[in-house]
Amino acid sequence: MMTVQIRKKIGVLLAGMAAVLAILFVDMPDAHAEYGDVVINNYSDVAGMRPVVFPHWFHRIRFRCKVCHADLGFKFQAGGNEINMVKIIDGQFCGACHNGEIAWSPENCNLCHSGKPGTKTQVHESTIQKLAQPAGAPAKK
Repeated sequence: MMTVQIRKKIGVLLAGMAAVLAILFVDMPDAHAEYGDVVINNYSDVAGMRPVVFPHWFHRIRFRCKVCHADLGFKFQAGGNEINMVKIIDGQFCGACHNGEIAWSPENCNLCHSGKPGTKTQVHESTIQKLAQPAGAPAKK
């Protein structure tokens, strides 16, 4: 038979766990991509998820280019990789590190899927985007 003190401790523990779960599963506002972020939306909109905002420079500060672009196989092109959740859970692409041991695991959807719905795959604020002329736009004189 449990004592009153043990019941109180269990109650406090369960209340704390409920608070943590509420924070993890709350509907987070859309993130705004910063300069150099990569927005990944090859499959997100179709799956009813927000696009991924990948903080490229945050990762680049910590790792050399070859870690992701050679060792993990990411192409040097936004949208050039066929990344999906099955591959990530299987340890490919982002899942090589985001496995719950090195970095958070893929179950924390909102940490990555945080972009504004409908945002196209792009390197945010890239020079190429600013120089490229939109299709159908009149030529500059």
